[in-house]
Amino acid sequence: MMTGEQYKQSLCDGRRVYQDGKLVDDLATDPLLAPALDAVAAGYDEYYSPAPGAVNALVEAPRSIDELRDRVPILTEMDLLLNVTYQSLMTLVIAAARLADGHPEFVSRIHDYVAWARSEDIRIAECITDSKGDRGKPPAGQDDADQYVRVVERRADGVVIRGAKLHISAAPLAHHLMVMPTKSMKPGEEDYAIACAVPVNAKGVHVVSRTIAARGGDERDYPVSTRRSMPDGFVVFDDVFVPTEHVFLDGVAAQAGVFAHSLGLWERLGGTAVMVDQADEMVGLAQLIAEANGTARIAHIREKIDEMMIHATNLRAGMEAAIANSHTTPEGYFYPDDLYTNATKYLGAANFNMMVRHLHDIAGGGVITTPSMADLDNPEIGPQLRKYLTGDATVPGEVRARLFHAIRDSTADSYGGWHLVTNVQSGGGLFAQRLVTRKHYDMNRALRLARRAAQLE
Repeated sequence: MMTGEQYKQSLCDGRRVYQDGKLVDDLATDPLLAPALDAVAAGYDEYYSPAPGAVNALVEAPRSIDELRDRVPILTEMDLLLNVTYQSLMTLVIAAARLADGHPEFVSRIHDYVAWARSEDIRIAECITDSKGDRGKPPAGQDDADQYVRVVERRADGVVIRGAKLHISAAPLAHHLMVMPTKSMKPGEEDYAIACAVPVNAKGVHVVSRTIAARGGDERDYPVSTRRSMPDGFVVFDDVFVPTEHVFLDGVAAQAGVFAHSLGLWERLGGTAVMVDQADEMVGLAQLIAEANGTARIAHIREKIDEMMIHATNLRAGMEAAIANSHTTPEGYFYPDDLYTNATKYLGAANFNMMVRHLHDIAGGGVITTPSMADLDNPEIGPQLRKYLTGDATVPGEVRARLFHAIRDSTADSYGGWHLVTNVQSGGGLFAQRLVTRKHYDMNRALRLARRAAQLE
């Protein structure tokens, strides 16, 4: 296993990462990327063991429902890159089980890679969303064939890929990029049915970083995003060679969707786990700011908080149902139920705006106009600010200010906007979750009950 410092050193590998139009010389000193790098390094140190052959237990597949249930809360506590590493490896485990009958050559490579990645303690970013070009045309029908990542050359020892993957969480800080088809492919689209692992520093890989990290200012004004923000990457593959042992699917169009479906399941479970905690956090912020404002006993405020609590409880119940109804792979690994995972993820994303609306309505305009904490420190104006920021006399003005900043940072600033979009888009978007729900819902049972009610049988 690696320590945090060893992890940082491992990224000094010649990778090409760009931020704001410039090639980043040193991730550890870049003001926008260093905080996220430090967060990942802290995760390495937290789970480090010096024992020979030690492996981070968090990247092991769960072997029981209880083990899966215990793992879920940790997903929300670990840094995002460790989270997506876990999702990447679990995706490969599930995909291998679904490829076993017809494609044993890919299965053996997957198992070898998963074992290697765990033993090397690397971090992996998921690369699934293509640039897609004209969304009204399929991959093979694009005017520019590179709009979906594809194989442009097959060699005896591997393949060469070209294209781009978008919205890749933590890509600048990963060791490997897990490339997967973004969707199911049809006959004639075999070159787009490619799944493989690519080192970030491989020749021809370029990562353009985009981050919502605060650009200067007092960290106390950004109490949430300072700890949680992680850069996303726009990843370009400019004729990148991938050796055969790191190719997990190639040219089998009928199986391209296996990876997207497997990843979607784990992404949606991870997204649901985050939204469960996020919903409870928003309920807590709503209650605290209502108390600070002196409005906690007003009927319409209490009703809004009640509605937020019901939504948070429904999310937790759905996540528990997904875990309690888990399934197993032939190797004995447990994974969550598709129906409950997707329905719950949809519920959380579709109602996120309601939670934010209630929170802002309860809090008031101070969410976006409260002076910075540095202003409160000013010896001349600070005492006045504390005085006029006081609502309920039992809550100091500084406490109320901190609550306003936490609400703004998490729901009404760059990080809040990032969450607004990612809650909807992560795991394939609302439409994808509707499709999976439709596929797994027991419609026959619903029809039987309906016919019985109408006395049709």
